[in-house]
Amino acid sequence: MNWMREVFKRALMTLMALVCATGLGLGAGLVTTAQAAEQNDYILGPGDTVRISVYQNPDLSLEARLNEGGTISYPLLGNIKLGGVSVSDAEKKIAAGLKDGNFIKHPQVSLLLIGATANQVSVLGMVGKPGRYPLVTGSNKLSEIMAMAGGIIAGSGSDTVVISGVREGKAFRKEVDFTKVFASSGSEPDFMLQNGDTLFVDRAPQVYMYGEVQRPGSQILLRDTTVLQALANAGGLTLRGTQRGIKVHRRDPATGEVTVIEPGLNDKLMPNDIIYVKESLF
Repeated sequence: MNWMREVFKRALMTLMALVCATGLGLGAGLVTTAQAAEQNDYILGPGDTVRISVYQNPDLSLEARLNEGGTISYPLLGNIKLGGVSVSDAEKKIAAGLKDGNFIKHPQVSLLLIGATANQVSVLGMVGKPGRYPLVTGSNKLSEIMAMAGGIIAGSGSDTVVISGVREGKAFRKEVDFTKVFASSGSEPDFMLQNGDTLFVDRAPQVYMYGEVQRPGSQILLRDTTVLQALANAGGLTLRGTQRGIKVHRRDPATGEVTVIEPGLNDKLMPNDIIYVKESLF
């Protein structure tokens, strides 16, 4: 009986392994299908490189780069403009040309985007994966591109995303508070990007604390941080420190002039503030 149970156990384990393998295969297939659907929505443009193949017609296979006018030279059809149309529409356009010219009765055209240089945005700065990312139909929102770039590096990147580009022939610049895009109030819209835009995430702002605190030095300035919270982040006062007479050195970003203020404990700090905690006289 023991040997029967052992055989049954091994058979069950083999069956489970097959199920898992099948599941993984299905999952990979779903990812491939999703990626293919995304590519089909991509709008071709100058500089993009494509690979074209026609079923059972290897002589019509071609790898080409769209010129500045968005056109390529294709066998039998000559110059054909693909710029400004999606990958799937480009396949239909080539197929229609082959059929209407009586070259192939029922052409099955496949176009693969192998080098996307048009319709891209650049993501720079404190993000997980800086680089260039393609814009596809339905995936040109700020949040979607930031997700592709790995998001803002926690604890190092600023909450503000600076978008620069061209709108209506003029230089364009916009600062987006990225945290407000997902706020329940929806106070910041999910900005729609365009070809050629550049996204930049600066380092998170900092403040600097010295004097009679446990851990003097720099610290990340979180949103709405007060003097009291900064003191807590620095480990609190030393035995000789006092909360009275705390001074903040603040530089005007426009003029560069430094002013010294004596804030209240609940006053909010500004980027690059320098906080000095003095020694108690008693």
